[in-house]
Amino acid sequence: MNIIITGASRGLGYTLAETFAKEGHNLYLTARNEVSLYHALESLMGRFPNQKIKAKAFDLSLKEGSAGFGKWILDQQADVDILINNAGNFIPGSIYNEAEGVLENMLGINLFSAYHLTRALLPSMMKRKSGHIFNVCSIAALAAYPNGGSYSISKFALSGFSKNLREEMKPYNIKVTGIYPGAIYTDSWSGSGVDPNRIMKPSDLAETILQISKLSPAALVEDIVIRPLLGDL
Repeated sequence: MNIIITGASRGLGYTLAETFAKEGHNLYLTARNEVSLYHALESLMGRFPNQKIKAKAFDLSLKEGSAGFGKWILDQQADVDILINNAGNFIPGSIYNEAEGVLENMLGINLFSAYHLTRALLPSMMKRKSGHIFNVCSIAALAAYPNGGSYSISKFALSGFSKNLREEMKPYNIKVTGIYPGAIYTDSWSGSGVDPNRIMKPSDLAETILQISKLSPAALVEDIVIRPLLGDL
């Protein structure tokens, strides 16, 4: 199968790429940082030489970036079997005092990237009447919390996008799954003082998404919430 992953240069995105590559799937990856992305590509190609693994950097916070990545995928003549809208960013703050432009920034990368990329790829998926779209939301899309601000707003919006898309794609046999993870230990947590064993590993979520993708055509996990055992931080 062909797996498209955004935000694939590090953290959860890289672990997703690694997890699907182990299963023998082809990968088409993107991230904003070209250097980090190609380091990830080099690593994956070295470890999985028998898979087709391609990557190209795009800034998905911009509409032209998402459209450009979508066109690049279509130019590869690769059927889109699984699309994982994982690209995202977190800027903490409160609505009343966060910097000007934070909302636009959060919406750009956390919502519009998924919206525009999915729209670019849907026509070919609808024509084939197959495919599975995963939207990596957040528990911040389920309940407001202190210092969530525009990040939480953008994730609520991504959840709404995912739920609407799910209904629209039923007649086309295209699955849509919303993923709502709590804290995952990635680079953003290093130096925080939080015990890595207190929160989830990227592999926990990657393996969950992999298993969901293996269900029979008639079965769908619409939404899944996955949190650290001891609860949110």
